[in-house]
Amino acid sequence: MNMNKKIGFIGTGVMGGSMCGHLLDDGCKVWVYNRTKSKAGGLIEKGATWCDSPASVARETDIIFTIVGLPDDVREVYLGEQGILTTVIPGSIIVDMTTSEPALAVEISKIASEKQVSSLDAPVSGGDIGARNGTLAIMVGGDKDTFEKVLPLFKLMGDDDKIAYQGPAGAGQHTKMCNQILIAGTMIGVVESLLYGYKAGLDLGDVINVIGKGAAGCWSINNYGPRIIKEDFDPGFFVKHFVKDMGIALKEAFRMRLSLPGLALAHQFYVAAMALGWENLGTQALYKVFASMNDINA
Repeated sequence: MNMNKKIGFIGTGVMGGSMCGHLLDDGCKVWVYNRTKSKAGGLIEKGATWCDSPASVARETDIIFTIVGLPDDVREVYLGEQGILTTVIPGSIIVDMTTSEPALAVEISKIASEKQVSSLDAPVSGGDIGARNGTLAIMVGGDKDTFEKVLPLFKLMGDDDKIAYQGPAGAGQHTKMCNQILIAGTMIGVVESLLYGYKAGLDLGDVINVIGKGAAGCWSINNYGPRIIKEDFDPGFFVKHFVKDMGIALKEAFRMRLSLPGLALAHQFYVAAMALGWENLGTQALYKVFASMNDINA
């Protein structure tokens, strides 16, 4: 990537902070904005330039990355009064890495195109661990030539073999929905497996060590399993954001007249986690829901 390119980064939370940090570590010039300025403090210390609004970031930069919380946040960041598309420079590239609604990605792409701006929807998977290690999976929708231009920057945030062009605007978000549907069902299996092992009197570390290497091995058991054993429910990915993602997938499934009962069940269990006050814990907090149903302390 041409190091003369000026990079904007909006959203410097659990995921975005690390992702932006990789760009800075590679020598990129970065302008940042976050609703809570203190969360960008570490990046500013590393050389990032603070901006007071998304519009201010757009005035200064050529390529803008965003990763915020909810579709409403995406809409505000791009289309609000102080949004990116109010001041973006023709010829710029905008890249939304939030997990958001496919239809919103298409809408943003159309408005951006009218302003002679290229748009990509590029949601990620891998949680806080993948963000810190630069090993995220990145699934991208939009113009393929634009994808190729941004690919060197994607490679600073994700593994080469986990970065994939999926198709036109919205395709990245649809692919992320496939990802979230799979994780939702898998997390039920993870917590039920560990609860069974606990009740059977097994050493759960030993259980994870062996089944995590066999046919049942998956990212969730190998990464979240050890956290659950340590009663570490800090968020790598918030329960409330996962509920949002599953809601998007269920809405899209309904629109396509597609029945996904497994996803609906997982969604209800995570809604229960929110009802119990655990919305700001990590998705591994599903264990606490199942443990409470079985009168097990967690």
